Amino acid sequence: MAGTSAAKATGAKTAGGKAAGGKGATAKATAPKAGATLDVAGLLEDPGTRIVVCCGSGGVGKTTTAAALGLWAAERGRKVVVLTIDPARRLAQSLGLSELDNTPRPVVGFDAAAGGSLDAMMLDMKRTFDEVVEQHATPEKAAQILANPFYQAVSSSFAGTQEYMAMEKLGQLRAEADRDGRWDLVIVDTPPSRSALDFLDAPKRLGSFLDGRFIRLLAAPAKAGGRAGLKVFSVGVNVVTSTMSKLLGGELLRDVQTFVAALDTMFGGFRERADQTYALLGRPETAFVVVATPERDALREASFFAGRLDEEGMPLAGVVVNRVQRVGAPSLSASRALAAAEQLGDLEEAGASRTGGSAATTEGLLRLHAVLAETAGRQRRLVERFTAGHPGIPVVEVPASSSDIHDLAGLREVGRALTA
Repeated sequence: MAGTSAAKATGAKTAGGKAAGGKGATAKATAPKAGATLDVAGLLEDPGTRIVVCCGSGGVGKTTTAAALGLWAAERGRKVVVLTIDPARRLAQSLGLSELDNTPRPVVGFDAAAGGSLDAMMLDMKRTFDEVVEQHATPEKAAQILANPFYQAVSSSFAGTQEYMAMEKLGQLRAEADRDGRWDLVIVDTPPSRSALDFLDAPKRLGSFLDGRFIRLLAAPAKAGGRAGLKVFSVGVNVVTSTMSKLLGGELLRDVQTFVAALDTMFGGFRERADQTYALLGRPETAFVVVATPERDALREASFFAGRLDEEGMPLAGVVVNRVQRVGAPSLSASRALAAAEQLGDLEEAGASRTGGSAATTEGLLRLHAVLAETAGRQRRLVERFTAGHPGIPVVEVPASSSDIHDLAGLREVGRALTA
């Protein structure tokens, strides 16, 4: 893909001349060679790396990757907080925590000999929205908004709210890190949405919603003030409000109008915070890591993410190809293994073999190897095609695990593969 971002870890420039560190950043080195390996260890050990954002399509292992990166960095002296938006709570289980919520909780059991620390949290969308309201409104206004039935529905289900609140929470964590030095590295596991870069669009979508004709119409009575204003409003939109009242119900319409009137003073604060966090994502201290699996659709999505990040001037560090199949005897091809298995089977049928059960076991192992080798070959070709099409993007492969990752030991294995 033309114009794709290169890695921050290697300081590569994009095809358009932008450095991987974001818009206007200065490249640290020349572009990497085709097939360059992503230096995850160098990225995490660099004190200049303050934020790592793991993105990718659903089901590719973003949560596990984020947790493994956090654990590896913490055990080497970084003060890390991992923010997940994954409602499956796999991160809590892997880190040995009974639960995660909107408050960072310390992880115990990791090697803290290097002086690092590790906290983890899971985004509570509703609670984060409440915190924004409480911060930007007077106590009276905040109480009015929080008690409003329409707000309670919007804060839990409005399209884009999760992505916006993920950015809001990232901004809060980064500000807290600057204020008291509690963390020097924030790792974000992005929302499990169809487009894993929806959080980049969330501020724009929220701004469009707040500036929309429907919202302006609902806010008009509160802004008009006085009988003259109310009269003008009544003449202009009486028919529309009557129609909305029939569609929504009079009580719901009043809830919506009350909510919009109370929230009106906060609109500027919403946009300002969103713009600040968006700018933070484009700085050289941020690194995006796209996570994919060695499958056609996942790599196609990774290609799209890389291109989108380049368009936005966001600093792409590289791509993690997760769950790559490996075979114990790579020199034994799938065709040769299958041929040997068939030969053993023929000998068994002819009664020529005297090895009994061991021959059947060997035949089964050869057939299993053939399947795994065929899978490994197909995945290798897909990854090679991706790297050939994106020569400026460093890639690191993580072998498929023989079991689910459910504890710190499993996360360490993933961390070792990422940084090997």
